[in-house]
Amino acid sequence: MLWVAAGAVTVGFLVALEMAARRYGLPGPLTNQLQEVIFPPKSGFLLYASMALLMVVFTWRQRLIAMGAAIGIDLTILLVRWAADIKVTEGHPFGNGALWVILGCAVIAVTRRTGAERALLLKGVGLALLLVAGRKTGDTWLLITSKTRPTVLDQYLAVADHALGNPSWVVGRIVRATAPVGPHVLDFVYVQLAVAAVVIALYQLRHVAAERRFPAHHLVRTFLVIGLVGPAFYMIFPVVGPVFAYGTGAFGTGGGHWAVANLWPETAPPLSAPHPMPYDGITPRNCMPSLHTAWAVTIFVHSRGGPRMLRFAGAFWLLATLGATLGFGYHYGVDLVAGVVFALTIEAALRSQARGWDRSGIQLVAHGATVFAALLVSYRFLPVEMAGHPWVFGPLLLLAMASVILGFVRTSRMWEPKAAPVLQPDPQPELV
Repeated sequence: MLWVAAGAVTVGFLVALEMAARRYGLPGPLTNQLQEVIFPPKSGFLLYASMALLMVVFTWRQRLIAMGAAIGIDLTILLVRWAADIKVTEGHPFGNGALWVILGCAVIAVTRRTGAERALLLKGVGLALLLVAGRKTGDTWLLITSKTRPTVLDQYLAVADHALGNPSWVVGRIVRATAPVGPHVLDFVYVQLAVAAVVIALYQLRHVAAERRFPAHHLVRTFLVIGLVGPAFYMIFPVVGPVFAYGTGAFGTGGGHWAVANLWPETAPPLSAPHPMPYDGITPRNCMPSLHTAWAVTIFVHSRGGPRMLRFAGAFWLLATLGATLGFGYHYGVDLVAGVVFALTIEAALRSQARGWDRSGIQLVAHGATVFAALLVSYRFLPVEMAGHPWVFGPLLLLAMASVILGFVRTSRMWEPKAAPVLQPDPQPELV
C-alpha cells in the first residue's frame, strides 16, 4: 500500500508539472520522457545508469540479456537513422535501448510475474524510472522558476557572502588559472553527478538479487527527495548565481545586460544596500540552496560504508563538486552552507523514517530544519550586518553548519548496530 500511495503521489505531481509547463507552451516531464522512446535522448548516460539500478533485481544471466538487448536496440536505431540520413543534432545517439528495456520489464512484471517476484521487479522498474523522472522534473522546475520569478535576490547573497570572504570570486580565479585541465575535470564531475550516485547505489543494492528485497534506506531515496523538495525553495529564494548576476564570467557564460556589473571573478561586489533586481525569463533561479552540494554531500555520506576506493571516490566527488559550484560562478558560498545543512537534514529524516522515529532522530531533524530556516532568514534580512562584521558572522555561519554535521555524525554512529560480545565457555577443571 505504501508503494502504491507513493506511486500515485508521484504520478499526480508529474501531471501537475506537465500542466504547468504547458501553460508556458513547453513540454513537461512526461512529454520529454515519452519523446526519448524514439528521439535522441538528452540523458543517454543517465538512462543506462537507471537500467543498472533496475538490474540489481536480476540474476547475472538476466543482466547480460538485458544489457545485450539495450545495446542491440540502440545499434538498430542508429542504423535506421543512418539509412534514413537522420543526423543527431541534439541529445545523445544512444539511450533509447535502455529505456525500452526498462519499459519492457514493467510489461513483463505485470503480465508474466506474480506475488513477491512481481513486486520486486516493479520496485526495480519504479526506481529506474524515478531516477530519470527526477531529471525531467528538475528541468521543468527550473523552467517554472524562470517564468514565475521575474526578480532575483542575488544582491542579498552577494553582500552576505562577504562574511565568508567571497569564496566564489576566489575559487573562480583559481579555476581560471588552471585552464584548460581544471575546468574540464570539474565540468565532468559537475555534469555526471547522477552517474556517481548510481555507482554508490549499486554497491548498496548489490545483495538485492540474492535477498529478494531492497534495504530499508539507500542513496537513491535521499537523492530523489532532495530533488523533489529542494526546488520549492527556489520559488521562495530565487537566485541566478554570481556568473549571471555579476558579469560575463571566465567560461563564456554570463548575464549580459541583465548583470549588475562585469565583476566576476576579478572584483568582489561592493558593500551596498541590496535590493531585488529584475532578470530575464530564461535563466533558472536555482541557487538557494545548492542542490549539487546537497547531492554531493549525500554521495559522500553513503560512500562511507563502502571499501576504500569507494570512500576515496565519494570524497573526491564532494570536493570537486564544491570547486565546480564556486569556480564556475554558479553559486555563492552561503549557498553551499545551506546546501550542506539541507542535505544532512533530509538524510536524517529518511534514516529516522526507515528505522523508526525516536527522540534522537526528532531532535536532529528539528535542529537541522531550524538552522536551515535561520540561514535563509539571515541571508534575506541581515546581509548588510553580516558583511559589516565578517569576523563575527563568518564563524557563526560555519559553526551553525558544523553543529548540524556534528549532530548527524554522533546520531548516526549511535544508530549503528553494536556487535555483541562473544561469550566464551567457562574452562573445565582438569582431571588429575
